[in-house]
Amino acid sequence: MDQIEHRLRGLMLAGLAGEAGPYRQLLDELARLLRAYYARRAPPGLDAEDLVQETLIAVHTRRATYDAGQPFTAWAYAIARYKLIDALRRARLHLRSPIEAADDLFVPPGAEAAMASRDLDRALAALPARTQALIRDTRIAGLSTREAAARAGISEGAAKVAIHRGLKALGEQYGGSDVADD
Repeated sequence: MDQIEHRLRGLMLAGLAGEAGPYRQLLDELARLLRAYYARRAPPGLDAEDLVQETLIAVHTRRATYDAGQPFTAWAYAIARYKLIDALRRARLHLRSPIEAADDLFVPPGAEAAMASRDLDRALAALPARTQALIRDTRIAGLSTREAAARAGISEGAAKVAIHRGLKALGEQYGGSDVADD
């Protein structure tokens, strides 16, 4: 799968740089992968070819949103998954197998972690840089508050306050209300 990721990502980057040939090749290869994906997932009543075309159109219209630092297949898979879910909702149909199994077909190993990292980056972006670093150090890297404070060059008490306020702001923004105390 790494070869597919590397190839498709390269074609996408060339397409974003304005090269028509590689971009056309990307859409052709992606169409082939999408046909296999939808053939296994789309229940009777949904036209897999329509889903392929809708997904290719979405990839084309949203190509400017692709973050070159992230895996291409994860980005394309997310679009395909949402297109399938939308079609199922419109048709009021159900899947033959769980959507989570699609990861093995289309998403390379580590893509889920990359998507989670991207989502975390977006969530933390609203916080001050020092608060972001403190939250990452204590909640993700596993450092103690004292270690994170020393790394940031502030007192442990100031670090606790910053972490608490940052987590509280995230909780308010994303619907949570409980903030774990240090």
